[in-house]
Amino acid sequence: MKIHNAFRVGLVGGLGVLVALLIGASVANLATILTYVGAAIFLALGIDPAVSWLQRHKVSRPIAILIVLIGVLAVVAGLVLAIIPVIVEQVNNLIESIPDIVTTVQDTQVIQDWWAQTLPWLAFDDVVANVEDFFTKNIGAITGGVLNTAIGIATGAFGVLIVLILTLYFVASLASIKRGLYQLVPASKRERFIDLAEQISKSVGRFVIGQALLGLSNGVLTFIFLSVLGLILGTPIQYSALLAFIAFLFSLVPLVGTISGSVIITLAVWLFNDVPAVIVVGIWYLVYMQVEAYVLSPNIMNRAVKIPGAVVVVAALAGGTLLGILGALIAIPVAASILLIVKQVIVPRQNEL
Repeated sequence: MKIHNAFRVGLVGGLGVLVALLIGASVANLATILTYVGAAIFLALGIDPAVSWLQRHKVSRPIAILIVLIGVLAVVAGLVLAIIPVIVEQVNNLIESIPDIVTTVQDTQVIQDWWAQTLPWLAFDDVVANVEDFFTKNIGAITGGVLNTAIGIATGAFGVLIVLILTLYFVASLASIKRGLYQLVPASKRERFIDLAEQISKSVGRFVIGQALLGLSNGVLTFIFLSVLGLILGTPIQYSALLAFIAFLFSLVPLVGTISGSVIITLAVWLFNDVPAVIVVGIWYLVYMQVEAYVLSPNIMNRAVKIPGAVVVVAALAGGTLLGILGALIAIPVAASILLIVKQVIVPRQNEL
């Protein structure tokens, strides 16, 4: 009998391990889809406060959802319209410069003369031989890298489209999703669960709106600043609208987003404009980051999520490590939700013991 029981226990344990492995493999295979769903729910919770605000101003929910979604689509369309002209212009410039490049390459004496004047300590023939040898040996890797980059861009665009579509569905059916979730909770605990869930969803929504306001302020101020700077210098700053969108997008990422976007914008200005413009832009972002850190962010975010600064830093770092940019975005409201549950559920129970 003992042997039989031991066999049964071992069999059940082995089956449990196999089921756990199967579930883990399934989750790993569905990681991308789950990420899309999580991002869409996060955005839907962020959009819902705007819909609720319109409802409080006597706008029906379907019309409010339509108005908010049109605004979101307008932002996405504006981003696309800002990027596409830049890409088309750069491609056209490259196509127009191809004849000159070919002529210059064919006239090797011009290149050799320039090389002898600029880099006299480096043998031109050795450099050409090394370059040809490098491309010959790595042509497969280079081609594969270009192909992988193109696939990555296409996959990212497809992911954005999927998240946008899911967000539309979640926003439209958010109330029914909440009702269905609440019905799964036992009736004796349902009221308390609904109260906590509503507090958490409002906290997430306020965080998304607060982060969007920070990004919007950075984008608008960047566009105004670059436009005024171009007028002062007498030469327009190249791609100011695109740079403003970059400032907006990077500011959506907590902690490191603004500084990363500032570095990219400063480098872009350095590539396409003169040195004075670069210096002024660098000083501008140094000042703006101080204003955002000590004025804008505290006034906006303290009303959204009230959590200690150390928790914000740890949560953002942990979320970014686990899920990248999406993890950094959702980490702070998740941390706020956990603190809310600890304060309103765990601490009261511990006090009763």
